[in-house]
Amino acid sequence: MEVTARKPIFTPAQVEVLNAVAPLRTEEEIRGLRQAISNYYFDLVNKEMDKLWESGSWNEQKLKDLKTAHYRTQYKSQR
Repeated sequence: MEVTARKPIFTPAQVEVLNAVAPLRTEEEIRGLRQAISNYYFDLVNKEMDKLWESGSWNEQKLKDLKTAHYRTQYKSQR
């Protein structure tokens, strides 16, 4: 039985990212990339939060409620 290695299948977006980051060589360049990606996601979240505030789905009271909310899973004692 012949064993052949499977080639990874990348999406077009993954190929684009790999091509874009291939020239990065130094740790400083990699840190810059991480910062750019972080900024990108921060902007996305910020825009979505603005939409929630404008629609009234999110408000000051919800923020206050989060301060005392407990979302941890309750586990039964295993005695």
